[in-house]
Amino acid sequence: MTSDIVVIVDAYSSARDLAPIFRERGFRCVHVRSVANPHPVYGRSFQAGDFIADIVHDGDVAATAAAVERHAPACLIPGTESGVELADILSERLGLRSNGTALGSARRDKYRMLETVRAAGVPTAGQMLVSDLDTLLDWYAGFGGRVVLKPVRSAGNDGIHFCADADDLKSAFSALLGTDSALGARNNAVLAQEYLVGGEYIVNTVSLDGNHRVTDIWKMHHITANGVRDLGGSAQLLPRHGLEQDPLADYTFRVLDALGLRHGPAHTELKLTPQGPRLIETAARACGADLHIPVKAAIGVSQLDWTVDVYTGAVDLHSAATSEYSLIRHAGLVNMVAPASGTLLDYPKMEQLRGLDSFHTLALNVQPGGQIHRSVDDWTYPMRVYLVHEQESTVMHDILTARYLDGDGFYQVEPSEPAV
Repeated sequence: MTSDIVVIVDAYSSARDLAPIFRERGFRCVHVRSVANPHPVYGRSFQAGDFIADIVHDGDVAATAAAVERHAPACLIPGTESGVELADILSERLGLRSNGTALGSARRDKYRMLETVRAAGVPTAGQMLVSDLDTLLDWYAGFGGRVVLKPVRSAGNDGIHFCADADDLKSAFSALLGTDSALGARNNAVLAQEYLVGGEYIVNTVSLDGNHRVTDIWKMHHITANGVRDLGGSAQLLPRHGLEQDPLADYTFRVLDALGLRHGPAHTELKLTPQGPRLIETAARACGADLHIPVKAAIGVSQLDWTVDVYTGAVDLHSAATSEYSLIRHAGLVNMVAPASGTLLDYPKMEQLRGLDSFHTLALNVQPGGQIHRSVDDWTYPMRVYLVHEQESTVMHDILTARYLDGDGFYQVEPSEPAV
């Protein structure tokens, strides 16, 4: 590469670790903020010291592009979901490697995403975009069964409602329409989708010139808690190949092609239904939830490593795409689920959690003395526990044990609302 400058748009959450990896490879990083004041969870994760400049986008694309161009970057990539569209716009405008803007909205708008994938001949769930209740109820009357209502543009499972009947539908529609998503987008319409029956999976990838490589595959475990039907409870890292993984990977590649995602990382959530894989959504950026931490320990290289190596030319994905990952160790993730909101006084069973045989590390989102919230989505888990061990059975044992510890007595909270 002729330049040692890399630009990252919204290097928050897991993407905060991209800049240190680039620096290890001899590159300097410039940061671009898609908005001046990001979501507080994002803002807290930002590491200003990893960047030689921090450019704030105020809505003027030409001005932001000019500010970036002065650094003569070798490449420009998105960090978190909020930076995907701006990264596509800037990279295309500056003539850098880019997924372009032609399908940019389909990579962010969940309704357009499924419509675009379906138009490419890839089977998807039934759905409808609605802005009035009567239309929604008419659609539901002809559809029946369990459905899902969600914002068109958001992240972190924000605003997802599982509806079993018309009353649930009315309540969820009222709760969503006219409100702002977690990323600040106004919900002027609501996305209604068929509820997909089957196990949920994550397929993380990295791409270059339309060549795709799977970096890690996860099987999700959901629980019903705090009024949420499918709350993400835990996950297990899977080997690259298997009866589940192979069709999921093949389907994911078709989705990436349909969405014009030719370069960079992608995070795809799917369900394996009796009819085969079906897309929940794809994000044109690296996986969140710090999954790269257990992946690095279990495989030796994470999606973030692959992303850096692809953009800096350290690997040739045209040939490396055929080289599959293998598990050196097994890994798991547990989202701890807080039952009530209030002031957190202590985690009385923390030492038991740390004493698990496969305990690797944890991400503590709420410290004692801080405000804890009843967990209803990815934004409200008080902590995530990462497990790594040579034996798969040990990881599974500790996933279940952590889930048990997460019950009565794990949190000492001074409530701010009645417990549910």
